[in-house]
Amino acid sequence: MVTLRDAALDIVYQAVEAVKPASLIRTRIKRRGNRLTINGCLVDLSRYRRLWVVGFGKASAYMAQAMEEVLGERIDDGLVIVKYGHGADCRRVRIREAGHPVPDRNGLLATEALLRLVRSAGAGDLVFCLISGGGSALLESPPEGIFLKELQQTFRLLLDSGATIEEINAVRKHLSRVKGGQLARDIFPATCISLILSDVIGDPLESIASGPTAPDTTTFAQAWSVIQKYRLAQRLPDGVREYLQRGIRGLAPETVRPDDPVWERVSNHIVGNNGFALDKAARVARRLGFRPLLLSSRLQGEAREVARVLAAILQEIQLRGRPVAPPACLLAGGETTVQVKGTGKGGRNQELALALLLAMGPRARPYAFVSCGTDGTDGPTDAAGGLVEPCCWKQIQIKDLDPQAFLQNNDAYHLLEQIGALVKTGPTGTNVMDLMVGLVPG
Repeated sequence: MVTLRDAALDIVYQAVEAVKPASLIRTRIKRRGNRLTINGCLVDLSRYRRLWVVGFGKASAYMAQAMEEVLGERIDDGLVIVKYGHGADCRRVRIREAGHPVPDRNGLLATEALLRLVRSAGAGDLVFCLISGGGSALLESPPEGIFLKELQQTFRLLLDSGATIEEINAVRKHLSRVKGGQLARDIFPATCISLILSDVIGDPLESIASGPTAPDTTTFAQAWSVIQKYRLAQRLPDGVREYLQRGIRGLAPETVRPDDPVWERVSNHIVGNNGFALDKAARVARRLGFRPLLLSSRLQGEAREVARVLAAILQEIQLRGRPVAPPACLLAGGETTVQVKGTGKGGRNQELALALLLAMGPRARPYAFVSCGTDGTDGPTDAAGGLVEPCCWKQIQIKDLDPQAFLQNNDAYHLLEQIGALVKTGPTGTNVMDLMVGLVPG
């Protein structure tokens, strides 16, 4: 007999497998001689003298590995920057590891190496740029006068503030010399083709990895409005606050606008996203005998609030058989946020799972619910997320734990760890936000 827990994990694992770079690139990119098609668009490789592959993001090493299978010896050189532990074996593309979600010295050094490579490209060269989630931290070159420690402090404040990824990236782009289309300017006059694994709701090119090869419409004024909205102005390092104020006065360069001529030699292609993973999850659920209900691939908001909504839908399925009759599989994807006020350990998926466990209550009818990051990492932990079910309450009672206190302290990791409810996958080699799967038996 397959348990609800096993079925929920199987759905997640197969959905993640479907959005791994090897699977995606095999289906989205085809080559016959010098004819390369990307999402149906033709690229004539014979037009280019040299071909390079660069990239950044948690999935970029596996994307480079897959591109090596496609392009082989046509690749003259390459370099990608990945999070520690997310590397892959490549023959022609060099792998550099660096810090995430906060940039570190290795990231700055790797970025300088990548910039030296692309700045040497000429008009007859082609640069493939492989972009995935995590790229905002891994590709970084701060403006003159802003030190790494100041940048790190600012990023930590933003990550803990509860701001959305679009808001965070609006600030990041204005504290960088590579984000907001500025990498495309460094690659110019070479041709740039970006292959993008989206980890942002709606796949906005200017937000994924802070849009290094996409036109940007945000401004210093908008970046400052994010700082004010989350009451961070007085907590910012002096150098960062002064630089943003200089930008507002027009004394620091803006990001690359949509009318810049650099875009004539740039094309951006989405090769995978959360919707791809959810489609696969629905097919697997149906094969396992569940009726899938795909809510959205755009779920966002405070993790605890989202948990209450998902719990209410699961309860409606249990009690009234709507909006889908059991055996049912509730599916959602996206990226929630957590406003960190406590001193505990966890991530948005773990917090969501614990909050849902509380919302369902200790006397809930049978269900299983899992929330996981598709990259295998949830916050600064070794877990991908959490899986909860009614039997979790037995362990809570045996160990005399107070789950509400753990939640209030943003300490979901240590509660879920003690009751055997953490999900650990290790680095998956992909990154398309989060997956949520809720099962109700018939």
